[in-house]
Amino acid sequence: MILITGGTGYIGSHVAVELVINGHEVLIIDNLSNSSKKALEGLKKITQKDIIFEKIDLRNSNALEKLFDKYSFEAVIHLAGLKSVKKSNEIPSEYFENNVQGTRNLISVMKKSKVKKLVFSSSATVYGIPKSLPIYESSDIGNTTSIYGKTKYMVENILREIWEKDNEWQICILRYFNPIGAHSSGLIGESPKGIPDNLLPYLFNVASGVLKELEIFGDDYSTPDGSGIRDYIHIEDLSKGHLCALEYLSDKHNISFFNLGTGNGFSVFEIIKTFKKVTNIDIPYKVVGRRSGDISEIFADVSLAKKNLNWTAKKTLEEMIYDGWNWQKKNLNLND
Repeated sequence: MILITGGTGYIGSHVAVELVINGHEVLIIDNLSNSSKKALEGLKKITQKDIIFEKIDLRNSNALEKLFDKYSFEAVIHLAGLKSVKKSNEIPSEYFENNVQGTRNLISVMKKSKVKKLVFSSSATVYGIPKSLPIYESSDIGNTTSIYGKTKYMVENILREIWEKDNEWQICILRYFNPIGAHSSGLIGESPKGIPDNLLPYLFNVASGVLKELEIFGDDYSTPDGSGIRDYIHIEDLSKGHLCALEYLSDKHNISFFNLGTGNGFSVFEIIKTFKKVTNIDIPYKVVGRRSGDISEIFADVSLAKKNLNWTAKKTLEEMIYDGWNWQKKNLNLND
């Protein structure tokens, strides 16, 4: 059985689907701080299976210990954590407590239970402001521009130290670029509580009339059209990366790091144009000041994941936007 922390969240729910349809038994834990148990309904419809769910906060070591006593886990895919770049700079203590201390608790319980296979959800934010592009796994890390990025960097260091002291651990660290889209069934997708921080959920809320206009955080970056450029990846492609990571670790006792992206960068204005092309909907927007913690441009080199994980992103930007918008239209009242 595979334990997925943060499994009712956007990424977690898609990873759960990928594992189940490929024959794995999974158990999901989540504290539901930024997700809903309604995701479990979508999972059941897609997989035709009941997935075990326990409401657990990683900050609660006792609850974690009881869970590991009750079930036998082969591996853990650790996705739980707070993820807003903007909010992390406003409430840093909550991010350190959730993302770093929560992970420490998880690692401690895993060690006691002799479960030493882990896939960790890291982020491209560990690279900070790139000195050159594309970003390689060997590029400098640690000079982060947000508390969120700092917490991911801190956890990577913790995991590296754990592996150096005990080579029985099998650890794969996946550095995500920008996951967007939704499951092609339209049954699960991203449903953040409150006003979204990420571009696509924000844009979808404007397109569906929930929000008045899209705020573009800066149009004076040193990019071709002045807006920030990111490497966007379809959530289904990203989820497949976790399955590949588990398979990669099956016979390896090491610690490894992989970028998960497409290797292509798209600007905010390009996203708006592509959305118009896919949906024929104009998005009202206004340009506001740059947002603290944002960088001008980042995209990945993904050749290492292709070589070692036998993984590559396949879906186009149009498919990412189509599937994300399809989910949004079907689930306008999800958090009501």
